[in-house]
Amino acid sequence: MADGTTSIVGLAPGADVASSLACMHAMGAAIHRTGPGALEIKGRGRHRMAPADGELDCGNSGTTLRLLAGIVASHPFRSRLIGDASLSRRPMRRVIDPLTAMGATITSRDGRPPLEIDGANLAAIDWTPPVASAQTKTAILLAGLAAHGTTIVREPLPTRDHTERAFDLFGIAHDSRPGYSAVEGGQCPVAPSGLLRVPGDPSSAAVWAAVAASHPGWWVEIDGVCLNPLRLGFVRALSRMGADVRLTETGKAGGETMGTVRVAHGAPRAATIGSEMVPSLIDELPVLAAAAAGVLGMGALAWTLFSQ
Repeated sequence: MADGTTSIVGLAPGADVASSLACMHAMGAAIHRTGPGALEIKGRGRHRMAPADGELDCGNSGTTLRLLAGIVASHPFRSRLIGDASLSRRPMRRVIDPLTAMGATITSRDGRPPLEIDGANLAAIDWTPPVASAQTKTAILLAGLAAHGTTIVREPLPTRDHTERAFDLFGIAHDSRPGYSAVEGGQCPVAPSGLLRVPGDPSSAAVWAAVAASHPGWWVEIDGVCLNPLRLGFVRALSRMGADVRLTETGKAGGETMGTVRVAHGAPRAATIGSEMVPSLIDELPVLAAAAAGVLGMGALAWTLFSQ
């Protein structure tokens, strides 16, 4: 969406990232691989994305589909967003409702993909999602970049703020604080100068951390991990479960703090993780649940989750 060419290094090779890249390429962005995990992307600029020749396949990536919905909602053409069998069962009403309120026309299969979106001139909204979701927030904010007026998202609980940090990198003015984000329409992202380095993924680090925490005498030290406070719920959970956790900041990358995560086996104990922590560890629930079930010997863990 930006004016100019963005150079990215440290990009993950996973299928979700590949789905996002494929969709952006289908809408006209020029993408050139410069090495392993390295890309140059020549953006189209705001309102200059092109209609895809066919369906936009998001694969298994809910992030791709929800964020892409926010982008195409402001473009004056029809887009059809599809996914695999698993993604086609996931609820999308949480983005359909706000984007429809802004002026887009969206049809779905009972609130699930495929989504057929007719873009429009959007109007800003002041929206409080019923469920805390960074994907929902970002979809609304991306649509808000092209809307008339100031778009506001008020969250029931603070969610990860990677989008707001990216706005800073790409020159987008916004008003953001925990649980509140606002952006004025009519802004166009501008490609940052220099390399945009992606820090290590906390969700990937969580798997190794949980294994080390589960075995007496084991420890692991992982370098270059994103230490965004809204992504560190898993280390707080492991600490509550008795693991010895130490974080060391070493620098900045891509607008994020990064550093070293060291986790060692400690004194396993039962713990309770309440719903207020879920937004900060939503992707790490499976590995924490495995640890809690005793599969990795960590003992008991009680979960209090959203009813949704």
